[in-house]
Amino acid sequence: MDVAEPSSDSTTAALPFDVFARACPSRPVLEHLTGRWGTLVLAGLADGPLRFGDLRRRIDGVSEKMLAQTLQQLERDGFVHREVRRAIPPHVEYSLTDLGADTAPRLLELIGFLEARMPEVLDAQRRHAESRSDIAT
Repeated sequence: MDVAEPSSDSTTAALPFDVFARACPSRPVLEHLTGRWGTLVLAGLADGPLRFGDLRRRIDGVSEKMLAQTLQQLERDGFVHREVRRAIPPHVEYSLTDLGADTAPRLLELIGFLEARMPEVLDAQRRHAESRSDIAT
């Protein structure tokens, strides 16, 4: 369990954070990061800033609405920075904050681990399905 550093806000004292506790503010942040889209957004931005459309193309299958919602959550949580570029034409660019840049490699490691172990996962799924079909007959 970690303890929050006292905030400059005098109303906030050091708080113990416990993601297993229902009311802990770390729980929704964990959901934002580890949900399908949050993980993919941070991983997608790990190589550098991207415009919304480029990020959407990078993350195959995400809807415009879900990407916008995920980016807003991650921006609010301090992982993503949104910058409006006054270029011609104007556009918005998303990048990782220091916190996001520190978090992304951990998620990329998990993604790499999962991709490397997919043959085992698929084999387990096949065995599970076979065992279920034996029960049904």
